[in-house]
Amino acid sequence: MTAEQRCVHVIVRGRVQGVYYRGWTNEQAMTLALDGWVRNRRDGTVEAVLNGTVQAVTKMLEMMRDGPRDAVVETIEIVSEGGSAPSGFSVLPTQ
Repeated sequence: MTAEQRCVHVIVRGRVQGVYYRGWTNEQAMTLALDGWVRNRRDGTVEAVLNGTVQAVTKMLEMMRDGPRDAVVETIEIVSEGGSAPSGFSVLPTQ
């Protein structure tokens, strides 16, 4: 990972399931050319790994604070930073 890259693992809390949050995240991440994944968790949160340029990851985190129209995001917690993600972006099964 170069100094110009950033990788974050996040947990999104609020009304983020059943409101197209994963699909929307996938679309936005692909538009920003991010690598990583997004998935629902059984506790009602959404989990994601975002990897790309510092600018793209920062923009994605800002966008995720609002999410799609019907979402109500309470918090976005950065669980960890660093590492890498698989190439491309995907929606994973609920865990």
